Amino acid sequence: MALELAIAGYGLACVPEGMVQPHLAKGRLKRVLADWCQPYSGYHLFYPSRRQSSAAFNLVVEALRERA
Repeated sequence: MALELAIAGYGLACVPEGMVQPHLAKGRLKRVLADWCQPYSGYHLFYPSRRQSSAAFNLVVEALRERA
C-alpha cells in the first residue's frame, strides 16, 4: 500500500529496492535519502535442521533460493 501511495504522489515509502526498480526506471518514483539506505545482502533464514520440515516450509525455502 505504501508503494501505491508513493506512486500516486502522497509521500515517501520505505520499500525493498527490487519492488521499486521498475518504477524508478520509468521515472514514476525518485530515490531520496540514498545516504540513509542500508546495503542489502539478501535474505537469511534460520531454522532448526533436526526437525522434520513441513511441505509449506520447504516451498518457502526453495522460493527464496530461486530469488538469490
